[in-house]
Amino acid sequence: MQTYLDALELMDLADLDQVYWAGRVTLCSELDDLPKYDAAFQAWFTGVTPRAAQPRLGHQPKRAHLAALAASAGSGAESNSPHVERRASDAEVLRHRDIAELTAAERAHLREMIALLRPEPPQRAALRWRPDRRGRVDDRRTVRIMRACGGEPARLARKRRRTRPRRVVLLIDVSGSMSPYADALLRFGHAMAHRSPTEVFTLGTRLTRLTRQLGQRDAELALAAAARAVPDFAGGTRLGETLRAFLDRWGQRGVARQAVVVLFSDGWERGDVSLLGAQMARLGRLAHRVFWVNPHAGSPVYEPVQSGIAVALPHVDRLLAGHSVATLDHLLREVRRA
Repeated sequence: MQTYLDALELMDLADLDQVYWAGRVTLCSELDDLPKYDAAFQAWFTGVTPRAAQPRLGHQPKRAHLAALAASAGSGAESNSPHVERRASDAEVLRHRDIAELTAAERAHLREMIALLRPEPPQRAALRWRPDRRGRVDDRRTVRIMRACGGEPARLARKRRRTRPRRVVLLIDVSGSMSPYADALLRFGHAMAHRSPTEVFTLGTRLTRLTRQLGQRDAELALAAAARAVPDFAGGTRLGETLRAFLDRWGQRGVARQAVVVLFSDGWERGDVSLLGAQMARLGRLAHRVFWVNPHAGSPVYEPVQSGIAVALPHVDRLLAGHSVATLDHLLREVRRA
């Protein structure tokens, strides 16, 4: 019924033919509905009670009527464009909205959308092998098969390396310039942390590890624990110093080795930019892939001229946007393909 009312807003109500087809294409789902609809339409709009009609099997809508309906719908959509925009899917529109511009109600819906993300970690070759129909020849299994067949080379057994998830490291800037995106990015970190091998750190004036806090299943409890653990939320930005602390304490010892590292930041650096460049070069040598996610990179007029991101770009594999759910979903695909 609601779809019928939406269709009527695009129709010329003075034209009964348009009203008829608007109801027929929205209210009738099978052939048996057609005579009932015709009777109800005639009784309501003409005041004539029709005789019992026989089911008209195989009766299809006329192409001329459908073409006229499509044309009138198009003209109606042009004259009522604001109504058409409101009838677009709220979730699809919200997926492409900038997180910093959302209202409180839209942010509540955004949290549900982020919780529904299903990240798949990238894969890497393991040390162990598994039987496979293709791949290199498995000498031991081939010899065992030959012995079972009296020494005859019956078939070649093959093997391929097993795969295991590759570690993902999220470095989230929680400085003042990134505060409109911090909550959504931490929720994104929670979505990854309890579904794949992921390490989560925050960068600001100091380094904080949040892997344990965000590993909880309940998102609200995880975010509350993370808020208590981060002492420098919405403060300054010292990317070079905090990145050096991460590499000295965690990255060099194995967390960043051959991992996919994702750094969320707008690139504003209050410290020494040469230190940031040196630490990004160091990170690039350790990691398998380095992605820099900048919320402002989604703007068509954006240029990476900030001091921090300018020195980091030579050591980054991809610069990605991160201002909406759609861009975060794109980031998940890039991480999975890494």
